[in-house]
Amino acid sequence: MQSEMEEDVVAQQRTYPEGVTSWVDTEQPDVEAAADFYRGVMGWSYAEATPPGAPFRYLVAQLDGKDVGAVGGPASPGRGEVAGTRWNTYVAVDDADAAAARIEQAGGFVVQPPTVAGEGGRSVLVRDPQGLEIGLWEAKRRLGAQVTNAPGAWNFSDLHVEDPEAAQPFYSSVFGWEFSDVGFATMIRVPGYGDHLAATVDPDIHERQSGVGVPPGFADAIGWVAPVTPGEAPGWHVTFAVADRDATADRVAELGGTVLRTDDGDWTHTALVRDPQGAVFTASQFLG
Repeated sequence: MQSEMEEDVVAQQRTYPEGVTSWVDTEQPDVEAAADFYRGVMGWSYAEATPPGAPFRYLVAQLDGKDVGAVGGPASPGRGEVAGTRWNTYVAVDDADAAAARIEQAGGFVVQPPTVAGEGGRSVLVRDPQGLEIGLWEAKRRLGAQVTNAPGAWNFSDLHVEDPEAAQPFYSSVFGWEFSDVGFATMIRVPGYGDHLAATVDPDIHERQSGVGVPPGFADAIGWVAPVTPGEAPGWHVTFAVADRDATADRVAELGGTVLRTDDGDWTHTALVRDPQGAVFTASQFLG
């Protein structure tokens, strides 16, 4: 029987319905160097998620003790292969085996079959029919990112592809996603997600997102599909929220990263960034 304190902790944890993007991580050749970079840029602390002596390290990044993402790679720099340094996005699933089967039935490919990640859960790595990788996460102890949209935390993940319309049927079939063209991009929605947020961690979401100019169904939004920009590789792209875009860009450069470009929009100031080992992400300052 749970104590009252344990029940309070469980009630405060953020959960993710099936089909909602729930986690991000990056695999890097030098884990310690990557951890130092993101500590300096995002203010992260870390919790070791792998036992001593394991050939692979997985550091869960945290803000104020709450999970926001992870940095992984070989336990010793240079000892172990890293297929490509990038940020990975994971979609929550209730059953990793069933989800992997749906991926194959819909024309995708299972790169890494359901794999136990300690007591945290089970992960699957898949490719969609266009060859773009995305992860699946069946949560056990680790439910997904516990802080989002705050400075230093994951904001959202977008699918950048050559043909946005061609990508949609696969994801609709596998995850039940719905797509809405709102002019500047195509919104990805999981029906009912806004109701889930309202009942758990964000009781005011429907009122807050009912104003003029807010796209219908925005409370259910989990990301966007957009055409790739010139020189950009197709794939899932991760955005982190920051308090000050310019200060973040300066810090990136100081710590050995590269600011590829900056953009000033009506709602955000952003910087497209490449970290010292090659992973690309966007730092976004919300202006509201």
